[in-house]
Amino acid sequence: MKAFLHYINSLLDNDILDKQADDSENIDFARIFPFILMHLSVFLVIYCGVSLAAAGLCLFSYLVRMFAITGFYHRYFSHKTFKTNRTVQFIFAFLGCASTQRGPLWWAAHHRKHHKHSDEPADAHSPVAHNFWWSHMGWFLCRKHFPTDKRYVQDWLKFKELELINRYDWFAPVVYALFMYLLGCAAESMFPTIGLNGSQALIWGFFVSTVILYHGTFVINSLAHKWGSSPFETGDSSRNNLWLSVITLGEGWHNNHHFYPNTVRQGFRRYEFDPTYWILRCMQSLGLIHSCRELPAHIKEKL
Repeated sequence: MKAFLHYINSLLDNDILDKQADDSENIDFARIFPFILMHLSVFLVIYCGVSLAAAGLCLFSYLVRMFAITGFYHRYFSHKTFKTNRTVQFIFAFLGCASTQRGPLWWAAHHRKHHKHSDEPADAHSPVAHNFWWSHMGWFLCRKHFPTDKRYVQDWLKFKELELINRYDWFAPVVYALFMYLLGCAAESMFPTIGLNGSQALIWGFFVSTVILYHGTFVINSLAHKWGSSPFETGDSSRNNLWLSVITLGEGWHNNHHFYPNTVRQGFRRYEFDPTYWILRCMQSLGLIHSCRELPAHIKEKL
């Protein structure tokens, strides 16, 4: 019952910050049951089958929510590398939350702490200070890291809608899943020849896509401090990795990012694959975002 209440209202997790229980670094299997269930849900593909339309929807759903994570959860909420209006801010906070990687305040707080203590024991997901599996996903499955440490996100607390999304972080995924189901039902009715239906759209567009999205995001924590090159001295083990950039729409230039995190781009050089930056520049040209923080001259001189 207690775990269920925490599913519904993540603000209850903040009691852990005050109590700091001895078992706070243990994995709480009751609390992470939805995460386990999400992984088991991929076996539903046996029931629904697959179609080209379902595979395309899965990829589209992955890319849209990956961009919400990379462009907004990371480059906007964590680092404030550009500005936008409250409506766009809310839409992408909602889409980011629909990835089921918790709320924007939780995400930004943990990421800011990561930069402050990169590869030190206080860095929750460092593969150097801890190990691969802990950095990949063990850290957010334990009680210690369930709370949103609001000390790190004081600048966002004035937006009550962000606090609501963060507090009830189950709501956006449920709405998104329902949207996928209805989209499939509409496709079955209007375009029956493509072979997409409600259950297939739900399973491929939400469940399968979300599991792939989980691990596509997590590899930055577990692998981007282990595999790749380090052209810049950053005081930690951050690495640049092209393949991780392909998976994460440009987040694999991790050494670049740790060297200078206050820019909207992570691919510092023209040939460094960074679709998140390209999309953000398109959004800027459309007036959806503004004040993008580009690389300063003294950084460009080092390239």
